[in-house]
Amino acid sequence: VLSFIIFICYIASLAASFMMAPLLEFLLALFLFFAYASKLNEKFKGVHWPLADFLRCVTAAIIYFAISIAAVSKYNDGASKAAGVFGFVATIVFAIDFYITFNDLVTFLKQGSSDSPEGRKTEDEDSDSDSD
Repeated sequence: VLSFIIFICYIASLAASFMMAPLLEFLLALFLFFAYASKLNEKFKGVHWPLADFLRCVTAAIIYFAISIAAVSKYNDGASKAAGVFGFVATIVFAIDFYITFNDLVTFLKQGSSDSPEGRKTEDEDSDSDSD
């Protein structure tokens, strides 16, 4: 929702050249929302969904921070200033989101590493020594 609000502010401002970043972020967020809601993440195991979400959050925070600085410092109209302020809020929101997603990503990667052949080999060796 915040990305869509920023997109509308950039359309109404003199800084309309920045409108593509919030539009793409809004569409990516919408896609990931529907992917999780329709359980595509369970159907397509080849895609590392937590990693995709983490990379989206990191790039969005960086891009929103950069274009917000440019919009606030370069343009004087109210819509550009509003888009810049909403962009700074979005930067904070995405920074919090990528911190939370990072914790999920670490859990996901640890879970994936326990399924490795080395992990199974040590478990098999442990079960063999228990039977003796």
